[in-house]
Amino acid sequence: MNPAIVQKIIGILLLMCSFMMLPPVLVGLIYQDGDIWPFLEGFAALVLIGGVLFFPNRKQSANLSIRSGFLVAGASWIIVGLAGALPLYLSHNPELSLSDSVFESISGLTTTGATILTDINHLPHALKFYRQQLQWLGGMGIIVLAVAVLPMLRIGGMQIFKAEIPGPMKDQKLTPRITETAKALWYIYLGITVMCIISYYLAGMNLFDAICHAFSTISIGGFSPYDASFGHFNNALLEMLAVLFMAIAGINFASHFVAWKSASIKTYMANTEVKVFLGFLATASLLTASQLYLTGTTSTLFESLREGTFQAVSIGTTTGYTTESFYFWPAALPIMLLMFASIGGCAGSTAGGIKVIRIILLFKMSMRELYRLIHPHGKFLIKVNGKTVNYRVLDSISAFFVQFLFLLIVFTLVLSMFGEDIVTSLSASLSALTNLGPALGDAGPHYADIHDGAKWVLSLAMVFGRLELFTLFILMIPDYWEY
Repeated sequence: MNPAIVQKIIGILLLMCSFMMLPPVLVGLIYQDGDIWPFLEGFAALVLIGGVLFFPNRKQSANLSIRSGFLVAGASWIIVGLAGALPLYLSHNPELSLSDSVFESISGLTTTGATILTDINHLPHALKFYRQQLQWLGGMGIIVLAVAVLPMLRIGGMQIFKAEIPGPMKDQKLTPRITETAKALWYIYLGITVMCIISYYLAGMNLFDAICHAFSTISIGGFSPYDASFGHFNNALLEMLAVLFMAIAGINFASHFVAWKSASIKTYMANTEVKVFLGFLATASLLTASQLYLTGTTSTLFESLREGTFQAVSIGTTTGYTTESFYFWPAALPIMLLMFASIGGCAGSTAGGIKVIRIILLFKMSMRELYRLIHPHGKFLIKVNGKTVNYRVLDSISAFFVQFLFLLIVFTLVLSMFGEDIVTSLSASLSALTNLGPALGDAGPHYADIHDGAKWVLSLAMVFGRLELFTLFILMIPDYWEY
Protein backbone atom coordinates (compact mmCIF):
# COMPACT_ATOMS: atom_id res chain seq x y z
CA MET A 1 0.00 0.00 0.00
CA ASN A 2 1.33 3.45 -0.92
CA PRO A 3 -0.02 6.11 1.50
CA ALA A 4 1.26 8.96 -0.68
CA ILE A 5 -0.77 7.76 -3.70
CA VAL A 6 -3.87 7.33 -1.53
CA GLN A 7 -3.49 10.87 -0.18
CA LYS A 8 -2.95 12.19 -3.68
CA ILE A 9 -6.15 10.60 -5.01
CA ILE A 10 -8.25 11.75 -2.06
CA GLY A 11 -6.81 15.23 -2.54
CA ILE A 12 -7.85 15.14 -6.21
CA LEU A 13 -11.36 14.04 -5.24
CA LEU A 14 -11.73 16.85 -2.72
CA LEU A 15 -10.46 19.38 -5.27
CA MET A 16 -13.00 18.03 -7.75
CA CYS A 17 -15.73 18.20 -5.09
CA SER A 18 -14.90 21.85 -4.42
CA PHE A 19 -16.20 22.69 -7.88
CA MET A 20 -19.61 21.17 -7.09
CA MET A 21 -20.09 24.16 -4.77
CA LEU A 22 -20.01 26.64 -7.68
CA PRO A 23 -23.18 25.78 -9.69
CA PRO A 24 -25.40 26.44 -6.62
CA VAL A 25 -23.68 29.83 -6.29
CA LEU A 26 -24.73 30.64 -9.87
CA VAL A 27 -28.29 29.46 -9.12
CA GLY A 28 -28.32 31.61 -5.99
CA LEU A 29 -27.20 34.68 -7.96
CA ILE A 30 -29.96 34.07 -10.53
CA TYR A 31 -32.83 33.66 -8.05
CA GLN A 32 -31.55 36.00 -5.30
CA ASP A 33 -33.50 34.17 -2.60
CA GLY A 34 -30.83 32.82 -0.28
CA ASP A 35 -27.31 33.04 1.10
CA ILE A 36 -24.54 31.83 -1.24
CA TRP A 37 -21.78 32.18 1.35
CA PRO A 38 -22.09 28.60 2.69
CA PHE A 39 -21.17 27.33 -0.79
CA LEU A 40 -18.29 29.77 -1.18
CA GLU A 41 -16.97 28.83 2.27
CA GLY A 42 -17.34 25.15 1.40
CA PHE A 43 -15.46 25.72 -1.86
CA ALA A 44 -12.58 27.44 -0.03
CA ALA A 45 -12.38 24.75 2.67
CA LEU A 46 -12.27 21.88 0.15
CA VAL A 47 -9.67 23.63 -2.01
CA LEU A 48 -7.52 24.11 1.08
CA ILE A 49 -7.85 20.55 2.40
CA GLY A 50 -7.58 18.98 -1.07
CA GLY A 51 -4.54 21.08 -1.87
CA VAL A 52 -2.81 20.08 1.38
CA LEU A 53 -3.30 16.40 0.47
CA PHE A 54 -2.51 16.69 -3.24
CA PHE A 55 0.40 19.08 -3.76
CA PRO A 56 2.98 17.46 -1.43
CA ASN A 57 2.32 14.16 -3.27
CA ARG A 58 1.70 15.53 -6.80
CA LYS A 59 4.86 13.96 -8.25
CA GLN A 60 4.02 10.50 -6.92
CA SER A 61 3.14 8.00 -9.65
CA ALA A 62 2.31 4.31 -9.39
CA ASN A 63 -0.34 1.77 -10.21
CA LEU A 64 -2.74 1.21 -7.37
CA SER A 65 -2.66 -2.15 -5.68
CA ILE A 66 -5.87 -4.03 -4.91
CA ARG A 67 -5.56 -2.98 -1.28
CA SER A 68 -5.15 0.70 -2.14
CA GLY A 69 -8.09 0.56 -4.54
CA PHE A 70 -10.48 -0.69 -1.87
CA LEU A 71 -9.19 1.81 0.68
CA VAL A 72 -9.57 4.73 -1.73
CA ALA A 73 -13.07 3.67 -2.78
CA GLY A 74 -14.28 3.12 0.78
CA ALA A 75 -12.63 6.16 2.34
CA SER A 76 -13.55 8.46 -0.53
CA TRP A 77 -17.29 7.94 -0.23
CA ILE A 78 -17.15 8.71 3.48
CA ILE A 79 -14.83 11.70 3.03
CA VAL A 80 -16.78 13.12 0.09
CA GLY A 81 -20.00 12.58 2.04
CA LEU A 82 -18.59 14.65 4.89
CA ALA A 83 -17.33 17.26 2.43
CA GLY A 84 -20.76 17.50 0.83
CA ALA A 85 -22.27 18.28 4.22
CA LEU A 86 -20.28 21.52 4.59
CA PRO A 87 -22.69 23.97 2.91
CA LEU A 88 -25.66 22.26 4.57
CA TYR A 89 -24.07 22.68 8.00
CA LEU A 90 -22.97 26.27 7.32
CA SER A 91 -26.37 27.31 5.97
CA HIS A 92 -28.76 29.38 8.10
CA ASN A 93 -31.82 28.44 6.05
CA PRO A 94 -32.38 25.77 7.16
CA GLU A 95 -30.25 25.45 10.28
CA LEU A 96 -29.12 21.82 10.41
CA SER A 97 -27.16 19.93 13.02
CA LEU A 98 -23.99 18.09 12.06
CA SER A 99 -25.87 14.76 12.16
CA ASP A 100 -28.61 16.05 9.87
CA SER A 101 -26.14 17.67 7.46
CA VAL A 102 -24.05 14.52 7.09
CA PHE A 103 -27.15 12.33 6.76
CA GLU A 104 -28.61 14.54 4.01
CA SER A 105 -25.28 14.72 2.17
CA ILE A 106 -24.58 10.99 2.25
CA SER A 107 -28.19 10.24 1.35
CA GLY A 108 -27.77 12.45 -1.71
CA LEU A 109 -24.38 11.15 -2.85
CA THR A 110 -25.37 7.52 -2.40
CA THR A 111 -28.61 8.28 -4.30
CA THR A 112 -30.64 6.95 -1.39
CA GLY A 113 -33.01 9.91 -1.26
CA ALA A 114 -33.89 9.70 2.44
CA THR A 115 -34.32 13.23 3.77
CA ILE A 116 -34.53 14.97 7.13
CA LEU A 117 -35.95 18.18 5.59
CA THR A 118 -39.59 18.93 6.29
CA ASP A 119 -40.15 22.26 4.49
CA ILE A 120 -38.41 21.80 1.17
CA ASN A 121 -40.80 24.08 -0.72
CA HIS A 122 -39.43 27.18 1.01
CA LEU A 123 -35.73 26.37 0.75
CA PRO A 124 -33.53 28.72 -1.31
CA HIS A 125 -33.14 27.65 -4.93
CA ALA A 126 -29.39 27.23 -4.48
CA LEU A 127 -29.88 24.65 -1.74
CA LYS A 128 -32.62 22.88 -3.68
CA PHE A 129 -30.31 22.62 -6.69
CA TYR A 130 -27.40 21.45 -4.55
CA ARG A 131 -29.36 18.50 -3.18
CA GLN A 132 -30.29 17.38 -6.70
CA GLN A 133 -26.73 17.88 -7.93
CA LEU A 134 -25.39 15.67 -5.13
CA GLN A 135 -27.52 12.81 -6.39
CA TRP A 136 -26.56 13.30 -10.02
CA LEU A 137 -22.84 13.26 -9.22
CA GLY A 138 -23.26 10.26 -6.94
CA GLY A 139 -25.34 8.36 -9.49
CA MET A 140 -22.55 7.29 -11.77
CA GLY A 141 -19.99 7.75 -9.04
CA ILE A 142 -17.56 10.57 -8.40
CA ILE A 143 -14.78 7.99 -8.34
CA VAL A 144 -15.64 6.72 -11.82
CA LEU A 145 -15.34 10.30 -13.04
CA ALA A 146 -11.98 10.60 -11.29
CA VAL A 147 -10.76 7.40 -12.96
CA ALA A 148 -11.11 9.19 -16.30
CA VAL A 149 -8.52 11.79 -15.23
CA LEU A 150 -6.21 9.70 -13.02
CA PRO A 151 -3.98 8.52 -15.92
CA MET A 152 -3.19 12.14 -16.75
CA LEU A 153 -1.80 12.32 -13.22
CA ARG A 154 0.08 9.04 -13.71
CA ILE A 155 -2.13 7.00 -11.39
CA GLY A 156 -3.64 3.67 -12.43
CA GLY A 157 -7.37 3.56 -11.83
CA MET A 158 -8.49 -0.01 -12.52
CA GLN A 159 -8.63 -1.04 -8.87
CA ILE A 160 -10.75 1.98 -7.93
CA PHE A 161 -13.09 1.27 -10.83
CA LYS A 162 -13.53 -2.38 -9.81
CA ALA A 163 -14.12 -1.46 -6.18
CA GLU A 164 -16.68 1.24 -6.99
CA ILE A 165 -18.76 -0.10 -9.92
CA PRO A 166 -21.84 -1.99 -8.68
CA GLY A 167 -22.55 -5.56 -9.71
CA PRO A 168 -21.00 -9.02 -9.45
CA MET A 169 -19.17 -9.03 -12.81
CA LYS A 170 -16.76 -6.12 -12.44
CA ASP A 171 -14.06 -7.29 -14.83
CA GLN A 172 -16.07 -6.53 -17.94
CA LYS A 173 -14.86 -3.42 -19.77
CA LEU A 174 -16.62 -1.60 -22.60
CA THR A 175 -13.36 -0.42 -24.12
CA PRO A 176 -9.75 -1.68 -24.00
CA ARG A 177 -8.68 1.09 -21.62
CA ILE A 178 -10.32 1.66 -18.25
CA THR A 179 -10.26 5.45 -18.66
CA GLU A 180 -12.14 5.16 -21.95
CA THR A 181 -14.66 2.92 -20.18
CA ALA A 182 -15.21 5.54 -17.47
CA LYS A 183 -15.60 8.28 -20.07
CA ALA A 184 -18.03 6.16 -22.11
CA LEU A 185 -20.21 5.60 -19.04
CA TRP A 186 -20.27 9.31 -18.27
CA TYR A 187 -21.11 10.25 -21.87
CA ILE A 188 -24.07 7.85 -21.83
CA TYR A 189 -25.11 9.13 -18.40
CA LEU A 190 -24.92 12.75 -19.53
CA GLY A 191 -26.75 12.05 -22.77
CA ILE A 192 -29.68 10.32 -21.06
CA THR A 193 -29.84 13.16 -18.51
CA VAL A 194 -30.11 15.78 -21.27
CA MET A 195 -32.88 13.78 -22.96
CA CYS A 196 -34.74 13.59 -19.64
CA ILE A 197 -34.40 17.36 -19.07
CA ILE A 198 -35.79 18.11 -22.53
CA SER A 199 -38.66 15.65 -22.08
CA TYR A 200 -39.69 17.07 -18.70
CA TYR A 201 -39.47 20.63 -20.02
CA LEU A 202 -41.60 19.91 -23.08
CA ALA A 203 -44.15 18.10 -20.88
CA GLY A 204 -44.73 21.14 -18.68
CA MET A 205 -41.99 21.57 -16.09
CA ASN A 206 -40.10 24.84 -15.94
CA LEU A 207 -36.37 24.61 -16.71
CA PHE A 208 -35.26 24.60 -13.07
CA ASP A 209 -37.66 21.78 -12.13
CA ALA A 210 -36.79 19.84 -15.29
CA ILE A 211 -33.07 19.93 -14.50
CA CYS A 212 -33.56 19.09 -10.82
CA HIS A 213 -35.89 16.16 -11.46
CA ALA A 214 -33.82 14.83 -14.36
CA PHE A 215 -30.80 14.77 -12.04
CA SER A 216 -32.61 12.65 -9.46
CA THR A 217 -34.45 10.51 -12.05
CA ILE A 218 -31.36 9.37 -13.97
CA SER A 219 -29.33 8.93 -10.79
CA ILE A 220 -32.30 6.99 -9.35
CA GLY A 221 -32.02 9.19 -6.29
CA GLY A 222 -35.52 10.45 -5.60
CA PHE A 223 -34.83 13.89 -4.12
CA SER A 224 -37.27 16.57 -5.23
CA PRO A 225 -37.38 20.35 -4.68
CA TYR A 226 -40.93 19.89 -3.35
CA ASP A 227 -42.35 18.37 -0.18
CA ALA A 228 -44.94 16.48 -2.25
CA SER A 229 -42.17 14.99 -4.39
CA PHE A 230 -43.38 14.14 -7.91
CA GLY A 231 -46.97 14.45 -6.71
CA HIS A 232 -46.50 18.23 -6.73
CA PHE A 233 -47.16 18.29 -10.48
CA ASN A 234 -50.20 15.97 -10.57
CA ASN A 235 -49.46 15.41 -14.26
CA ALA A 236 -49.97 11.95 -15.81
CA LEU A 237 -47.68 12.68 -18.78
CA LEU A 238 -44.79 13.72 -16.50
CA GLU A 239 -45.32 10.61 -14.40
CA MET A 240 -45.18 8.31 -17.43
CA LEU A 241 -42.01 10.06 -18.65
CA ALA A 242 -40.52 9.52 -15.21
CA VAL A 243 -41.48 5.83 -15.38
CA LEU A 244 -39.73 5.55 -18.75
CA PHE A 245 -36.52 7.24 -17.63
CA MET A 246 -36.41 5.43 -14.28
CA ALA A 247 -36.61 2.14 -16.17
CA ILE A 248 -33.88 3.29 -18.58
CA ALA A 249 -31.62 4.32 -15.69
CA GLY A 250 -32.23 0.96 -14.01
CA ILE A 251 -30.75 -0.92 -17.00
CA ASN A 252 -27.05 -1.73 -17.17
CA PHE A 253 -25.27 1.25 -18.75
CA ALA A 254 -23.03 -1.18 -20.62
CA SER A 255 -26.17 -2.32 -22.48
CA HIS A 256 -26.94 1.30 -23.35
CA PHE A 257 -23.40 1.72 -24.66
CA VAL A 258 -23.55 -1.40 -26.82
CA ALA A 259 -27.03 -0.48 -28.11
CA TRP A 260 -25.79 2.99 -29.02
CA LYS A 261 -22.66 1.68 -30.77
CA SER A 262 -24.68 -0.90 -32.73
CA ALA A 263 -27.67 1.43 -33.29
CA SER A 264 -29.95 -1.46 -32.37
CA ILE A 265 -32.26 -2.42 -29.49
CA LYS A 266 -31.46 -6.10 -30.01
CA THR A 267 -28.89 -5.77 -27.23
CA TYR A 268 -31.68 -5.34 -24.70
CA MET A 269 -33.79 -8.16 -26.08
CA ALA A 270 -30.84 -10.59 -25.92
CA ASN A 271 -29.99 -9.70 -22.32
CA THR A 272 -31.59 -11.96 -19.71
CA GLU A 273 -31.11 -9.48 -16.88
CA VAL A 274 -32.84 -6.66 -18.78
CA LYS A 275 -35.81 -8.88 -19.68
CA VAL A 276 -36.21 -10.10 -16.10
CA PHE A 277 -35.83 -6.54 -14.76
CA LEU A 278 -38.58 -5.21 -17.04
CA GLY A 279 -40.68 -8.25 -16.13
CA PHE A 280 -40.30 -7.44 -12.43
CA LEU A 281 -41.39 -3.83 -13.03
CA ALA A 282 -44.42 -4.93 -15.07
CA THR A 283 -45.41 -7.49 -12.42
CA ALA A 284 -45.00 -5.00 -9.57
CA SER A 285 -47.06 -2.41 -11.46
CA LEU A 286 -49.93 -4.81 -12.17
CA LEU A 287 -49.99 -6.18 -8.62
CA THR A 288 -49.94 -2.69 -7.11
CA ALA A 289 -52.60 -1.32 -9.46
CA SER A 290 -54.91 -4.29 -8.89
CA GLN A 291 -54.57 -4.05 -5.10
CA LEU A 292 -55.27 -0.31 -5.15
CA TYR A 293 -58.40 -0.89 -7.19
CA LEU A 294 -59.68 -3.94 -5.32
CA THR A 295 -59.21 -2.37 -1.89
CA GLY A 296 -60.93 0.85 -2.96
CA THR A 297 -57.81 2.91 -2.25
CA THR A 298 -58.31 4.56 -5.64
CA SER A 299 -61.68 5.34 -7.15
CA THR A 300 -61.15 4.48 -10.84
CA LEU A 301 -59.25 1.89 -12.83
CA PHE A 302 -57.25 4.60 -14.62
CA GLU A 303 -56.21 6.14 -11.32
CA SER A 304 -55.19 2.70 -10.03
CA LEU A 305 -53.05 2.03 -13.09
CA ARG A 306 -51.53 5.49 -12.98
CA GLU A 307 -50.61 5.48 -9.28
CA GLY A 308 -49.76 1.79 -9.20
CA THR A 309 -47.40 1.94 -12.17
CA PHE A 310 -45.62 5.09 -11.05
CA GLN A 311 -45.17 4.00 -7.45
CA ALA A 312 -44.17 0.43 -8.32
CA VAL A 313 -41.51 1.57 -10.80
CA SER A 314 -40.28 4.32 -8.48
CA ILE A 315 -39.90 1.98 -5.50
CA GLY A 316 -38.87 -1.05 -7.59
CA THR A 317 -35.96 0.83 -9.19
CA THR A 318 -35.06 2.29 -5.74
CA THR A 319 -35.68 5.84 -6.99
CA GLY A 320 -38.08 6.70 -4.20
CA TYR A 321 -40.28 9.38 -5.82
CA THR A 322 -43.80 9.47 -4.41
CA THR A 323 -47.12 10.77 -5.68
CA GLU A 324 -49.05 9.41 -2.71
CA SER A 325 -48.19 8.43 0.86
CA PHE A 326 -47.71 4.77 -0.07
CA TYR A 327 -46.77 3.89 3.53
CA PHE A 328 -50.47 4.42 4.40
CA TRP A 329 -51.70 2.03 1.71
CA PRO A 330 -53.16 -1.37 2.72
CA ALA A 331 -50.54 -3.32 4.69
CA ALA A 332 -49.56 -5.81 1.99
CA LEU A 333 -48.70 -3.13 -0.59
CA PRO A 334 -45.89 -1.24 1.23
CA ILE A 335 -44.27 -4.54 2.22
CA MET A 336 -44.53 -5.90 -1.32
CA LEU A 337 -43.00 -2.71 -2.74
CA LEU A 338 -40.09 -2.91 -0.28
CA MET A 339 -39.51 -6.50 -1.38
CA PHE A 340 -39.26 -5.38 -5.02
CA ALA A 341 -36.95 -2.55 -3.91
CA SER A 342 -34.64 -5.10 -2.28
CA ILE A 343 -34.17 -6.62 -5.75
CA GLY A 344 -33.48 -3.23 -7.34
CA GLY A 345 -32.21 -2.70 -10.87
CA CYS A 346 -29.59 -4.20 -13.14
CA ALA A 347 -25.92 -4.47 -12.24
CA GLY A 348 -23.98 -1.55 -13.69
CA SER A 349 -26.97 0.79 -13.45
CA THR A 350 -27.56 3.66 -11.04
CA ALA A 351 -30.20 1.60 -9.20
CA GLY A 352 -29.66 0.16 -5.75
CA GLY A 353 -30.77 -3.15 -4.28
CA ILE A 354 -29.31 -6.63 -4.47
CA LYS A 355 -29.44 -6.38 -8.31
CA VAL A 356 -31.47 -8.46 -10.73
CA ILE A 357 -28.53 -10.52 -12.01
CA ARG A 358 -27.83 -11.74 -8.48
CA ILE A 359 -31.46 -12.76 -8.03
CA ILE A 360 -31.37 -14.62 -11.36
CA LEU A 361 -28.21 -16.49 -10.39
CA LEU A 362 -29.44 -17.23 -6.87
CA PHE A 363 -32.57 -18.75 -8.40
CA LYS A 364 -30.52 -20.80 -10.86
CA MET A 365 -28.24 -21.98 -8.06
CA SER A 366 -31.20 -23.10 -5.95
CA MET A 367 -32.70 -24.95 -8.93
CA ARG A 368 -29.35 -26.61 -9.59
CA GLU A 369 -29.37 -28.03 -6.06
CA LEU A 370 -32.87 -29.42 -6.60
CA TYR A 371 -31.80 -31.08 -9.88
CA ARG A 372 -28.77 -32.56 -8.11
CA LEU A 373 -31.08 -34.22 -5.60
CA ILE A 374 -32.98 -35.82 -8.49
CA HIS A 375 -29.83 -36.64 -10.51
CA PRO A 376 -26.96 -37.04 -8.00
CA HIS A 377 -24.37 -37.80 -10.69
CA GLY A 378 -25.49 -35.12 -13.15
CA LYS A 379 -23.45 -32.05 -14.06
CA PHE A 380 -25.41 -28.83 -14.21
CA LEU A 381 -23.82 -25.63 -15.49
CA ILE A 382 -25.30 -22.24 -14.68
CA LYS A 383 -25.56 -20.04 -17.75
CA VAL A 384 -26.66 -16.49 -18.44
CA ASN A 385 -27.08 -15.20 -21.97
CA GLY A 386 -25.76 -18.51 -23.26
CA LYS A 387 -22.48 -18.27 -21.33
CA THR A 388 -21.39 -20.36 -18.36
CA VAL A 389 -21.00 -18.29 -15.21
CA ASN A 390 -17.63 -18.61 -13.49
CA TYR A 391 -17.80 -20.38 -10.13
CA ARG A 392 -16.03 -17.44 -8.47
CA VAL A 393 -18.90 -15.17 -9.47
CA LEU A 394 -21.36 -17.65 -7.94
CA ASP A 395 -19.33 -17.80 -4.73
CA SER A 396 -19.27 -14.01 -4.62
CA ILE A 397 -23.05 -13.82 -5.00
CA SER A 398 -23.62 -16.33 -2.19
CA ALA A 399 -21.28 -14.34 0.07
CA PHE A 400 -23.01 -11.07 -0.87
CA PHE A 401 -26.44 -12.43 0.01
CA VAL A 402 -25.25 -13.70 3.41
CA GLN A 403 -23.54 -10.39 4.17
CA PHE A 404 -26.62 -8.43 3.11
CA LEU A 405 -28.85 -10.39 5.49
CA PHE A 406 -26.24 -10.10 8.26
CA LEU A 407 -26.03 -6.30 7.90
CA LEU A 408 -29.81 -5.98 7.70
CA ILE A 409 -30.14 -7.80 11.02
CA VAL A 410 -27.33 -5.81 12.66
CA PHE A 411 -28.57 -2.39 11.54
CA THR A 412 -32.14 -3.28 12.54
CA LEU A 413 -30.99 -4.27 16.02
CA VAL A 414 -28.86 -1.15 16.43
CA LEU A 415 -31.72 1.14 15.37
CA SER A 416 -33.97 -0.66 17.85
CA MET A 417 -31.42 0.12 20.57
CA PHE A 418 -31.89 3.82 19.78
CA GLY A 419 -35.57 3.46 20.61
CA GLU A 420 -37.05 3.01 17.12
CA ASP A 421 -39.93 0.56 16.74
CA ILE A 422 -39.39 -2.67 14.81
CA VAL A 423 -41.24 -1.49 11.66
CA THR A 424 -39.18 1.71 11.48
CA SER A 425 -35.92 -0.08 12.31
CA LEU A 426 -36.34 -2.88 9.77
CA SER A 427 -37.73 -0.77 6.92
CA ALA A 428 -35.23 2.08 7.41
CA SER A 429 -32.31 -0.38 7.50
CA LEU A 430 -33.55 -2.13 4.35
CA SER A 431 -34.14 1.23 2.68
CA ALA A 432 -30.61 2.43 3.50
CA LEU A 433 -28.90 -0.80 2.41
CA THR A 434 -30.80 -0.84 -0.89
CA ASN A 435 -30.36 2.95 -1.37
CA LEU A 436 -34.13 3.32 -1.68
CA GLY A 437 -34.93 6.22 0.68
CA PRO A 438 -38.62 5.94 1.65
CA ALA A 439 -39.42 3.61 4.53
CA LEU A 440 -42.30 2.74 6.84
CA GLY A 441 -43.24 3.69 10.39
CA ASP A 442 -41.72 6.90 11.75
CA ALA A 443 -39.43 7.10 8.70
CA GLY A 444 -42.38 7.11 6.28
CA PRO A 445 -42.84 10.87 5.76
CA HIS A 446 -39.21 11.82 6.53
CA TYR A 447 -36.26 10.96 8.81
CA ALA A 448 -36.27 14.20 10.84
CA ASP A 449 -37.65 12.51 13.97
CA ILE A 450 -35.15 9.63 13.92
CA HIS A 451 -32.61 9.59 16.77
CA ASP A 452 -29.30 11.29 15.86
CA GLY A 453 -27.38 8.10 16.62
CA ALA A 454 -29.65 6.19 14.27
CA LYS A 455 -28.95 8.76 11.54
CA TRP A 456 -25.21 8.06 11.76
CA VAL A 457 -25.88 4.32 11.63
CA LEU A 458 -28.12 4.73 8.58
CA SER A 459 -25.51 6.95 6.91
CA LEU A 460 -23.01 4.10 7.25
CA ALA A 461 -25.62 1.67 5.92
CA MET A 462 -26.11 3.87 2.84
CA VAL A 463 -22.39 3.80 2.08
CA PHE A 464 -22.35 0.02 2.55
CA GLY A 465 -25.23 -0.25 0.08
CA ARG A 466 -23.68 2.12 -2.45
CA LEU A 467 -20.40 0.20 -2.43
CA GLU A 468 -22.20 -3.15 -2.38
CA LEU A 469 -20.85 -4.34 0.97
CA PHE A 470 -17.51 -5.92 -0.02
CA THR A 471 -15.54 -2.68 -0.36
CA LEU A 472 -16.14 -1.71 3.27
CA PHE A 473 -16.23 -5.26 4.65
CA ILE A 474 -12.75 -5.98 3.34
CA LEU A 475 -11.36 -3.03 5.32
CA MET A 476 -12.52 -4.76 8.49
CA ILE A 477 -10.45 -7.89 7.90
CA PRO A 478 -7.16 -7.86 9.89
CA ASP A 479 -5.29 -9.53 7.01
CA TYR A 480 -6.03 -6.51 4.84
CA TRP A 481 -3.82 -4.32 7.04
CA GLU A 482 -0.92 -6.79 7.17
CA TYR A 483 1.93 -5.95 4.85
